[in-house]
Amino acid sequence: MNVGIVSARYAEALLKYVNETGNGESVYGQACILEKCFATLEGMRDLIYHPKATSDQLKMRVLTTALGGEENAAPELKRFFRLVIKHKRTKFLHLMLKIFIGKYRESKGISWGRLITAVPSGQLEERLAGILQDMTGRTLELETKNDPSIIGGFIFDMGWTRMDASVASQLNSIKRQFIEKNRRIV
Repeated sequence: MNVGIVSARYAEALLKYVNETGNGESVYGQACILEKCFATLEGMRDLIYHPKATSDQLKMRVLTTALGGEENAAPELKRFFRLVIKHKRTKFLHLMLKIFIGKYRESKGISWGRLITAVPSGQLEERLAGILQDMTGRTLELETKNDPSIIGGFIFDMGWTRMDASVASQLNSIKRQFIEKNRRIV
């Protein structure tokens, strides 16, 4: 069985379903929350992935609790979870959510990027979003992170592209140049 094909089919079905119900934005937001939970919480992954370690009710409770409780979880997602649990596909749930998120972004013209700065910079975020909007016509969903070790400047990742304008990387570049010159002298 091909894991990617199974996961993609479930993700496409979820996307089609939320487009029919008109609740795509809410489901997308909750799918992003769950995807981060799966990516960071190993215990949650183990609990959901193992087919016989936990009951189906417990898996459902864990998934809805991660979204703020049964009453806050989107009805489309709860129905999707029941389907995935019923067909014993929970070990693919993380991949299904990742594929759904990517397909939703593509269908809505959303680009995703990560911005790392030494200190918070709202102006830089707005400027990057504006430049991307002007160049591509797509909106930018930006994940920001502060990392004082880059000293200043920023690192911007989007897709397969990285723009590293950090002071730390420029200092490392100068250091490598000095080392290379000193090797030639000796």
